[in-house]
Amino acid sequence: MSMAYSSRQHFPSLLLICFLFLFSKIKSDELQMLLNLKTSLKNSSTTVFDSWDSNKPICEFTGITCNSDKSVKEIELSKQNLEGVLPLDSICQLQSLDKLSLGYNFLHGAITEHLNNCTKLQYLDLGNNLFTGPFPDIPSLSQLQHLYLNQSGFNGNFPWKSLQNMTGLVTLSVGDNLFNRGPFPNEVVKLTKLNWLYMTTCSFEGTIPEEIGNLIELSNLELSNNFLSGEIPSQIVKLRNLWQLELFNNSLTGKLPVGFGNLTKLEKFDASSNNLEGDLSELRFLTNLVSLQLYSNKLSGEIPAEFGEFKKLVNISLYQNQLTGPLPPKLGSWTNFDFIDVSENHLTGPIPPDMCKKGTMTRLLVLQNNLTGEIPAGYANCNTLLRFRVSKNRLSGKVPAGIWGLPKTNIIDIEMNQFEGPVTSDIGNAKALGQLFLGNNRLSGELPEEISKATSLVAIQLNDNLFSGKIPVNIGELKQLSSLHLENNMFSGSIPDSLGSCYSLSDMNMAHNSLSGEIPFTLGNLPTLNSLNLSENEISGPIPGSLSSLRLSVLDLSHNRLSGPIPQSLSIAAYNGSFTGNPGLCSRTISFFQRCYPKSGVSKEVRTLILCFAVGSMILLAALACFFHLKKREKYRDRSLKEESWDLKSFHVLTFTEDEILDAIKQENLIGKGGSGNVYRVALANGKELAVKHIWTANSTSTKKSRSTTPILGKEAGKSKEFDAEVETLSSIRHVNVVKLYCSITSEDSSLLVYEYMPNGSLWDRLHASRKMELDWQTRYEIAVGAAKGLEYLHHGCDRPIIHRDVKSSNILLDEFFKPRIADFGLAKMVRANGGKDSTQVIAGTHGYIAPGKQFILASTLVNFTYIRFDFAEYGYTYKVNEKSDVYSFGVVLMELVSGKRAIEPEFGDNKDIVDWISSKLKTKESVLSILDSEIPKAFEEEAVRVLRIAIHCTARLPAMRPTMRHVVQMLEEAEPCKLASSAIGKDGVFNKGREVRGSEKYIPDQ
Repeated sequence: MSMAYSSRQHFPSLLLICFLFLFSKIKSDELQMLLNLKTSLKNSSTTVFDSWDSNKPICEFTGITCNSDKSVKEIELSKQNLEGVLPLDSICQLQSLDKLSLGYNFLHGAITEHLNNCTKLQYLDLGNNLFTGPFPDIPSLSQLQHLYLNQSGFNGNFPWKSLQNMTGLVTLSVGDNLFNRGPFPNEVVKLTKLNWLYMTTCSFEGTIPEEIGNLIELSNLELSNNFLSGEIPSQIVKLRNLWQLELFNNSLTGKLPVGFGNLTKLEKFDASSNNLEGDLSELRFLTNLVSLQLYSNKLSGEIPAEFGEFKKLVNISLYQNQLTGPLPPKLGSWTNFDFIDVSENHLTGPIPPDMCKKGTMTRLLVLQNNLTGEIPAGYANCNTLLRFRVSKNRLSGKVPAGIWGLPKTNIIDIEMNQFEGPVTSDIGNAKALGQLFLGNNRLSGELPEEISKATSLVAIQLNDNLFSGKIPVNIGELKQLSSLHLENNMFSGSIPDSLGSCYSLSDMNMAHNSLSGEIPFTLGNLPTLNSLNLSENEISGPIPGSLSSLRLSVLDLSHNRLSGPIPQSLSIAAYNGSFTGNPGLCSRTISFFQRCYPKSGVSKEVRTLILCFAVGSMILLAALACFFHLKKREKYRDRSLKEESWDLKSFHVLTFTEDEILDAIKQENLIGKGGSGNVYRVALANGKELAVKHIWTANSTSTKKSRSTTPILGKEAGKSKEFDAEVETLSSIRHVNVVKLYCSITSEDSSLLVYEYMPNGSLWDRLHASRKMELDWQTRYEIAVGAAKGLEYLHHGCDRPIIHRDVKSSNILLDEFFKPRIADFGLAKMVRANGGKDSTQVIAGTHGYIAPGKQFILASTLVNFTYIRFDFAEYGYTYKVNEKSDVYSFGVVLMELVSGKRAIEPEFGDNKDIVDWISSKLKTKESVLSILDSEIPKAFEEEAVRVLRIAIHCTARLPAMRPTMRHVVQMLEEAEPCKLASSAIGKDGVFNKGREVRGSEKYIPDQ
């Protein structure tokens, strides 16, 4: 009896001990699960895992939230640059886990069925990652309320039937994945509690079901960029809580449904690039509209006058429709209006005067309509304007003077109107102006000299006006000028000699003016001039022989007062008619011109004999002079180089002497001239070959520089800095994929860098020069991996991260086995050891490889981070550079490897590069395959597309969305043949464009 009583007495204590033991065991298990997660994931730029220490309570771990019983409730690790495969088998053993947020990272691999063990999940965010394969069936996740899987690389069939159990789902965001093409899933329209539905780019086809009207709680509905057809369902008018409706880029037809105006909470409506018809009358009640985009449809009728009273409207894009009538006079006058594009319609009436009333407008695009009246004076003070395009209308009057000098405007286009008056001196303030299109108006007066201060000008078109006076003599200060059209005006005086300094000029037309004087000899200095038209002027004198050096596809000097002989190299059939109307010209080969006769009476034979003797004598004397001069200079060069005091610093064990290097710096060993120095090949006595870069230092005097036979770099100033940067960077680097610097040899005047020699030149040579055929796909792939590993070492393997800042195919050298080496570190920058977060303000890099920069965010949502964004290329701009800039440049190199194209090609179009070109071809499988180099066999197409996908990740517009080089290496290694089971292109679907931002994102095109 007493024993039984004693047992009952101790039983609660035993239960408590067991509970405490079990509780301790659970806590220990949860700790181990979290440590497994830490081990599986890596992060290179954040400190999120620093607090994940086994000696600390798990509830103090960064990103971890616990319940009252100290069990893990939430894991919040989004936007932490995490890399690795997700250990779901471990995570889903956390019994109380109801939130798992891992969006905006670089997670990869497959999502397994273990996810079904997370039965208490209410919030799951795996969006914006790099997963592969299909998303698994998840019927057990019936408690889910928020599901984010957008833009994460999933493909194949999505398990829509799993949604049947998720009756409490509030957010469903699965867009921008490579799902198989199929109809809109009926399971979705049964989720009546949905508030947020993002299904852009999901390969849906067919019609939008009428049952969409059942989702009356929806505030956001995005179905853009699919293959949807038919009419917008009439039941959509029941969604009165809609804040955003996105139907962009489908094949929708018909009119806006009756009652659409009941969606009075709608702020953003985009149904652009469809085949919608009818008028806009249903929209006149949507007084809360902020953004309206309906461009590229078949809409007609007038723009509702009520739009002028919309207090929140900041952008409106209705171009390429059939709209008529006037623009509402008060349009955009109430708030911080941003842009309007109503081009290519049939609109009439004046331009609304107050769209820039608040001083925030960036774009005024109304070209190709029937607008009348003058340009409202208020736009002369609109200093935020970037684009001002009103061409092809019936506008008249004088252009307000301030328009010419708007400081941020990069294009002024008023062509084909009836404008009068002058271009004023205000144009000197237009520092950003790149394109000036004024043709076919009635503008008059002299062109102001201040135009030379608008130094960003690339194109000037003033044709078919009434301009007079002289062309400004200092117009040659426009160093970026590519196109100059002054034809059909009344310009007089001579053609400025300074135009010979516009080295980018490719197209010049001054026809039908009153120009006089002679053709400047300096025009022969223009290396890219392709078209020259000086016809119908009063130009006199001879045709300068310097024009013979040009490669002109168009030459017209007709109907002037030219005299003398036509240069023999211009007397070809291609230029027939180019010299007519110049009676003073003569030619020895063109039959319809008079023969060129000598002025003296000496016979032709005697003249020829004298000329030949004189020329022969001159050649002989010149040859002798050159011979003795070269001998003298060679002797003096040897003396000058060897007699100077040199300082040798070795970074490896050397098998050569200083004298061997100095003896080899001579013209016959010159193998290249680069931006950082002249390069010589040195063959040592032991058979080894070296490459030596010769750099003149900035403090060399002109006297000293003139002594050497070594060609001098064009820009001596600052070369000492490039030398110091290259030595500092390379002297401590030991990596098989970074070019080896053996030593530096410096004197007061110049410096020598001695490298290993790369017999196969650069990747650029092999891709774009005559030896391209030698690069098969396997070699290209190995070059990509090797170069990526070299950059990975620079970013992650050094004591201080090194930013190369000029990654390009010509800076990737190839050894005898085609193994790559990263080279040319003259612009490299070491980042201070403060976590690697420093960046540097520079103007560095090469056109076509520089990442895009300045961005305007027009709108963002708190839930879905939806952006409408404009990007401006940062070519030549000063901008912040960090490791992600190298990643972008390397992405361009990958695109070169895959496509065989250069970074800049004429076929890409004006101001376009290979990234723009490839982005335009990612719609269908066929267009993606057309990107690939024709030399890549079909058997390797899938592997090439995998590399292309990595390149697109690397060239993401937002730097934060680009992977690290460490992850690039990992992705490339996974892209090796047979390592990936699934293609980057779906069977019928669109190409996965890579990482950007969640939600609908597109570039609003303008004209």
